[in-house]
Amino acid sequence: MHKDELLELHEQMVTIMEHFREREDVRSELFDPYEELDIDPSHVHKSKSEHKHAVFVLGNALATAMSEDEFSAAGRVGKRMEELADDAESKI
Repeated sequence: MHKDELLELHEQMVTIMEHFREREDVRSELFDPYEELDIDPSHVHKSKSEHKHAVFVLGNALATAMSEDEFSAAGRVGKRMEELADDAESKI
């Protein structure tokens, strides 16, 4: 995936996150790990690896927000996103 495509994906995922933040049944602290990264799609000067890591961390939070439990489809996606985020972080 090219960096511009990754930035577009990152931007779309942030839009989805904002939608979930408005819902009362989603814990807002789910998105704290993403917020702590201090990277958003407008930070084009950040490396592709940093954006990739942010996308996986955000993906994990979004999947967790959608999951009923860790064994649901979204729960399994969240677990995989967590693994991918750890791998991406090791490459920054």
